[in-house]
Amino acid sequence: MSRFLMPLFGALLLAACAKAPAPADVTKPIEIKAVVVTMFEMGNDTGDSPGEFQLWKERQKLDTRFEFAHHHDLFLNAETGVLGMVTGMGSINSASAVTLLAADPRFDLSKAYWLVAGIAGVDPEDASIGSAAWAEWLVDGDLAHEIDPREMPKGWETGYFALFSKQPYDPKRPASQGEVFQLNPTLVEWAYQLTKDIKLKDDPGLEHERGLYKGFPNAQKPPFVLKGDNVAAMTFWHGAMLDEWADKWTKYWTDGKGNYVTSAMEDTGSFAAISYLAPSGKVDKNRFMVLRTASNYSMQPPGQNAAQHLGQESEGYAGMGVSLESAYVVGSTVIDAIVKDWPKYRDTIPSATAQ
Repeated sequence: MSRFLMPLFGALLLAACAKAPAPADVTKPIEIKAVVVTMFEMGNDTGDSPGEFQLWKERQKLDTRFEFAHHHDLFLNAETGVLGMVTGMGSINSASAVTLLAADPRFDLSKAYWLVAGIAGVDPEDASIGSAAWAEWLVDGDLAHEIDPREMPKGWETGYFALFSKQPYDPKRPASQGEVFQLNPTLVEWAYQLTKDIKLKDDPGLEHERGLYKGFPNAQKPPFVLKGDNVAAMTFWHGAMLDEWADKWTKYWTDGKGNYVTSAMEDTGSFAAISYLAPSGKVDKNRFMVLRTASNYSMQPPGQNAAQHLGQESEGYAGMGVSLESAYVVGSTVIDAIVKDWPKYRDTIPSATAQ
């Protein structure tokens, strides 16, 4: 090449390179239709005594594994777009796991529905072990002031009261700092209407346990599907007095609209993460559902004390098997409906009134 043309060629080459677009990333995020959020697995993911995740993995064919830098790897059914996760127990684990997943560039979760499907304690005033409750209100049981009952003022019924308040159930209730969340009531009602008539699996061996709750007619029924709200607290509390507190705490934070039915540890953490991430468009907080199924009662039956009953529960929940089955049977009914009608539900959140 002529030494006179070389500078011109070089200039043209630099100009072409400057205008050329960067190589496109051919890896497209996987569109996820539904995320099943479970909190624990007791052993292997398949083939042994199940925790919350195992039935979902086996029956939904969640066979494609994705490494996940948290408590447990992720598993996907690549054909249906259903993704399963295990967050670990407690709101710290659930919030951090959900945040990490929502930020994962491998997945498109912008239209995904989220279903928490886990076991819980249940208020015998409302339901029996094995029952499945759809929550509209999530109430946090950790964010609070506390004075030991031995030091609290006379006339107080509890030493536990809201942050930025001066007494239990202060009429001047402060604004929520994460003590209460309301899920999309339209979606909750749709899920309930879709599943309310499901006949849940029962275990004849549980008749004795239910029969102990004399004076609690709902606790003595076979398992059923209902709507009922969740109190999430990192402390595994138990007993009639704390059960009464949970009921009042729920009514206090929901202006009497909520009804405490189930107790667990994670759901305010999971939904707080979704709420913070929603403005980014990575997730839609209006597509979040919580289904808790009763593995045990949250208070002792008449004739027993709280410590005695908790000791028995610590040896193994009487309703573990039926509650895991209920979580899958009820929850999968909703997941399957979403997947089946994905062209519709991708852009339009289902409503009971639209059925």
